[in-house]
Amino acid sequence: QVQLVESGGGSVQAGGSLRLSCVVSRNTYIISRYSMGWFRQAPGKEREGVATIYNGGRDTYYADSVKGRFTASQDNAKNTLYLQMNSLKPEDTAMYYCAARERRYTGSLSASDYTYWGQGTQVTVSS
Repeated sequence: QVQLVESGGGSVQAGGSLRLSCVVSRNTYIISRYSMGWFRQAPGKEREGVATIYNGGRDTYYADSVKGRFTASQDNAKNTLYLQMNSLKPEDTAMYYCAARERRYTGSLSASDYTYWGQGTQVTVSS
């Protein structure tokens, strides 16, 4: 069973930064063989894919809403995924989740494509 645990959420003012982490437990280097995603869900809204990282961490793409502000990365030796979030806006307020799927060479921003999910970490951005 693959388990994902997010951390790093919190409350910041608009324009601030946060870095989220997601530790994937199972075999060492497993995330190098998976594609990973970051998602968020605000109250009353659907879950939205914001970033995906795949091909061993070599490739990424982002939702237009966060492009240029968020950066996904991973440390394969630590089985850890990161999301660096800069220039945060109030509309970024949401529960953030990491997710994994057993496909290395293609990323996805679609929640239905992912098998394993973390429990989420809350990000609140005040104006």
